[in-house]
Amino acid sequence: MPTGNLSDVIVVGAGVVGAACAYYAAGAGLRVTVVDRGCVAGGTTGAGEGNLLVSDKEPGPELELALCSGRLWAELAGTLPPRIEYEPKGGLVVAPGAAGMSALRDFTARQRTAGVTAEETPAERLRDLEPHLAPGLAGGVHYPQDAQVMPALAAAHLLRAAGGRVRLRLGEEVTGLLAGPDGAMRGVRTRHGEIHAPYVVNAAGTWGGELARLAGVELPVLPRRGFVLVTEPLPRVVRHKVYAADYVADVASGSAALQTSAVVEGTPAGPVLIGASRERVGFDRTLSPRALWRLAAGATALFPVLAAVRAMRAYTGFRPYLPDHLPAIGPDPRVPGLLHACGHEGAGIGLAPATGLIVARCVTGAEPPLDIGPFAPDRFAPSACTAPD
Repeated sequence: MPTGNLSDVIVVGAGVVGAACAYYAAGAGLRVTVVDRGCVAGGTTGAGEGNLLVSDKEPGPELELALCSGRLWAELAGTLPPRIEYEPKGGLVVAPGAAGMSALRDFTARQRTAGVTAEETPAERLRDLEPHLAPGLAGGVHYPQDAQVMPALAAAHLLRAAGGRVRLRLGEEVTGLLAGPDGAMRGVRTRHGEIHAPYVVNAAGTWGGELARLAGVELPVLPRRGFVLVTEPLPRVVRHKVYAADYVADVASGSAALQTSAVVEGTPAGPVLIGASRERVGFDRTLSPRALWRLAAGATALFPVLAAVRAMRAYTGFRPYLPDHLPAIGPDPRVPGLLHACGHEGAGIGLAPATGLIVARCVTGAEPPLDIGPFAPDRFAPSACTAPD
């Protein structure tokens, strides 16, 4: 167990990504201190829907990371308590018209070559999967690999499962990073004093850019605001995670303007979660009636039965957005001992286990489970973006 102010690794951030980093680092025999200015899952994780998706990802590095994480989540579900509400219920992506269905068919063909199971569902069979879906849809694709967890409980139980090798320092804001004469990390400073370790992991989510600047490096993480509507508890009206095909384009968009696409899913506890909206407005938490109206309209267009259901509350979260839509994971070559595990945007819960395993293996010198080159934290540096003469 970590003692005093000395650890092998300091993880800044007690969301699900930070919890996964701590879990796998502890599993590798390291002493870990997790520091957060708030509580466990007090940031983006606590405002997440708990999506574990492959259905919304183009073939490439993020999909590879998602497939790896999906396997790890299935393993964790056999270890962590059932209270994390891991549910391998699958996803259903629907297309309203023939053109959308054609585009979805092309998208899934590319995904299959990368290892995704995607089962085309003709219009007349959609209600076999979702009896309350609106009529008139052109068809859809069923993704049995999609799943869901309750994110705050998943983060808490990952930390608990890590055992005595992990110490929590909650309610402590990191105000500075400590470096030795050679510039290498040697810990962090909070208002309660210094904590020492040769490795510091930036799992600060939306605030990952601010933490990077404390180390003197630039990581262009920006907040992307989103709202979720929560209905009253219901019988299982929605069986899968169901969304319209335009959600995929919204996820990949770099627009700062408000974008909404219908995303609807039931939960084991009964309420239906309704998303998804995206906009870049800084850290403005102001409730947007326009966004909520669009979410409700999109959900009732997919599931008319929801028109008579009460929305009990709405909540706001900030997704940590990076310009190329890929997270920053792994060692920062500009600062020895600094690693990053942030910038996952809306996919952090799904991608957390693979991210945590990568970080743990980088610290211990073991081989990462996949190629981490595309997630290099310094890829946004001017020298990394400038073509040679």
